[in-house]
Amino acid sequence: MKNAFEAYYDSLLGILDKAFHSQAEALEKAATVISETLSDGGMVYTFGTGHAHMLGLEIFYRAGGPVKVYPILDEKLMLHISASESTGWERTEGFGPELLSKYPIKKGDALLLFSNSGRNAVPVQMALKAKEMGVTTIAITNINHSSSSSSRNSTGLRLFEAVDIVIDNAGVKGDACIDTPSGRKIGPTSTAVGAAILQALCCRAEEIARENGKTIEFYASSNIDGGDEINQKYIDDNKGVIKCL
Repeated sequence: MKNAFEAYYDSLLGILDKAFHSQAEALEKAATVISETLSDGGMVYTFGTGHAHMLGLEIFYRAGGPVKVYPILDEKLMLHISASESTGWERTEGFGPELLSKYPIKKGDALLLFSNSGRNAVPVQMALKAKEMGVTTIAITNINHSSSSSSRNSTGLRLFEAVDIVIDNAGVKGDACIDTPSGRKIGPTSTAVGAAILQALCCRAEEIARENGKTIEFYASSNIDGGDEINQKYIDDNKGVIKCL
């Protein structure tokens, strides 16, 4: 009989395999949008609330990550000030478009949004506002969970219904995948799978750019010789736009 360590590992591998191999078309579309946005001088914005905000940071200012990535961040939607209050803010009508208006996002840019349930007001309304502006929107969400849950915002939409491209993280309803004797499941997978998808999209985006005779700027590791010098130019070139650099 498998112990919980082995059960989680096997479950995560199965979910990763499904996420990567069941939606080749959506993944290729998303990678192409990211590639064209970055190689043509646009910006890729990222956004998530609660634990999903970690995916918003996953490809920002990272060794081997693209330079022109701008995470949309607000402490009220994170966990380090008040985790419980962040849940309320995520459900606040109008807060998504208000937050988006604080960033120089424009037509020709791309917005990646992350929400496992996809039910709440902030990511859905932000996605709709971005689409109105001519921004291509991409969601990583849990279709199994979201499609079996009602919308929790005034649009009546869930995130997978509000964006241009949908990528399923292939998780189970409720995210946690391991059964316990109490009946309560443990072991969420959305962060691990979402991070893997994001990194794979960026790798494919770079490859697509090369196939089209273009280039995308990527950070070097600051902990290898010469890395600081490479990265400092990118920082100098972009700090006036990406305020959190």
